[in-house]
Formats: sequence, C-alpha cells, structure tokens
Amino acid sequence: MLKADQMDNRTNDPQRKFIYCSGAVTELLQFGPSRLLSEHKVLFLIIPGNPGVVGFYETFMQMLHSLSGHPVWAVSHAGHCAPPDSMDMVEDASAAERDDVFGLNGQIEQKLDFVRKHVPRETGLVLVGHSIGCYIILEMMKRDPELKVLKAVLLFPTIERMAQTPQGKVMTPVLCQMRYLAYLPVFLLSLLPDSLRALLARLALSGVSSLDGCIVPACVELLSGDCAANAIYMGGQEMKKVVERDNKTIKKHLDKLIFYYGATDHWCPVSYFHDIKQDFPHADVILCEKGFRHAFVLDAGRQVAKMVVDWIR
Repeated sequence: MLKADQMDNRTNDPQRKFIYCSGAVTELLQFGPSRLLSEHKVLFLIIPGNPGVVGFYETFMQMLHSLSGHPVWAVSHAGHCAPPDSMDMVEDASAAERDDVFGLNGQIEQKLDFVRKHVPRETGLVLVGHSIGCYIILEMMKRDPELKVLKAVLLFPTIERMAQTPQGKVMTPVLCQMRYLAYLPVFLLSLLPDSLRALLARLALSGVSSLDGCIVPACVELLSGDCAANAIYMGGQEMKKVVERDNKTIKKHLDKLIFYYGATDHWCPVSYFHDIKQDFPHADVILCEKGFRHAFVLDAGRQVAKMVVDWIR
C-alpha cells in the first residue's frame, strides 16, 4: 500500500530541466517532486544505456512512478542532450577535455557528482541501470561506499567482454577505428529540420510494431548538435574498457543486486547469463522469458517497469 504523501506525489506529467554536472550539460527527467525533502525516503534513479537520452525512458519511468508512488528521476549522460539556447555543451572546454567528461570514466563521475549534489544522503536509492548504465552503477557503488543503495536493478547488463559479443564484434571497428567517418553522417543529420529527422526516425524504426510514442522525439534530440557524436565517442571507450566482470564489487553488494538478462541479446549473450549464474549461484539473476529486446524502451517500457516494481516489493 502507498502512503498518502506518495499518492499525492504521483503525476503523469514529467518535469525536464537542464543543469551542469561535472561541467557538462545534463538533462534531468523527473516524475514526482523535482526536489527531494526529508519525507522522501526512496528515489528511483535511472542510469541510461548509450545513447543516454533520458527521453527514451519516459514511458518506463511514468509506469515506475505510477506503480511505486516514489519519485523517479533519470539523469542523462554528459553531452547526450541538446542544450537550451542559454547553455553551452560544457562550462569550461579545457576542463572538460582534461577530465574527459564525455568518456566512460567521465560519465561515471558525472553520475556520482549528480547524486552528491542533488540527492540527500538520508534518501535511499533504487538504482535502475540499462545496458552500460549497469556498468556505471557497479562503478558508482565501488567508488562511493557511502551511497545509500537499497537495490540496484541491472537490465540487460553490459558489464563484461563487450567487444567479444556478436554486436560488439560488428560495432567495435565502427566505434573505434572508423569513429571519425561516423561523425560525418551524424553531422549532416543534425542540420536537418526536426520534422525531417522525425520522419527518418520513424522510417528507421518502422519494423517495431508497437513503437512507444516517446521514442521519436528522443531520436530527434539525439540527432541534434553533438549528442550522437558524444554517444559514439563513449561507445568506443566501452568496447575498450568493459572487459572483465567486476566480481569483487558484485560479491560485496550481492544482496542488493538484481540482474535481468535477455534471451536473444546480441550485446549480452545468454552464455554470459550462465557464466554469472555459475560464479554466483545464490545471486538474483533472471533470464527473460518474455522476448524483450535489449532496447526494451522501444516497445516494452511499461511491462519492464511492472516487473521492476514487483522485484523491489
């Protein structure tokens, strides 16, 4: 049962704001209160995959908030959003380059910076990661043992051997050796008007029969300015740096972790599910039986949100 204050906080209207976090523009999507007070004991915080556009997760978040009654926030990856006219992509270009804020390590530090500045220490966190967001969550828990993590739900987790996966073998040359060639079409797409980018997104996703309504606007945002280029840059680092599974951190926090693996996930093959089950036989590791794709937000955000709330309960 939900408490009265939780019932009052539920709303279907998301709030969006842009802030600087670790010196880079960051988009925040919020369901429920936009500022946490002492009575807010739990926050669901979404750590996205790559691309880290929070708009992709709107329906998923809406259902999480509706079912749980708790605030649900998502924080974009640094530079994976089109800044408003009043903001630049970074506050200080030299500092952003020095700290590699758009790289994988920079993205981890950006999430920790956000939590430290915007989430009270007494607020319990339910961290929900998707894809590379799962790797980021494990790193957050490793780097800041003081984080008050109640549960961490890792959806379609890319936490090991990314370059060796079927999709990784295809994408590693594109993201690493041919990254600068990939920037050209991304730049040309960013010059198109929003309506044409939306049309191209619908065409590209025409094979998804029940495409979620939040996806096309998020695609339009992704193809604006430098967002997609920053996503490509981050992806290249993922292929190089996500190699060995962090068994030490997993073992330390095993009682807080829930893993959900896809049955046909080319970024995280079923063999990885069997491997982690063998290494951690008592872990909460689940194999999808519903046929959800790695990019579940395309058409199954509501269904996955219901599962997440059931697991937490």
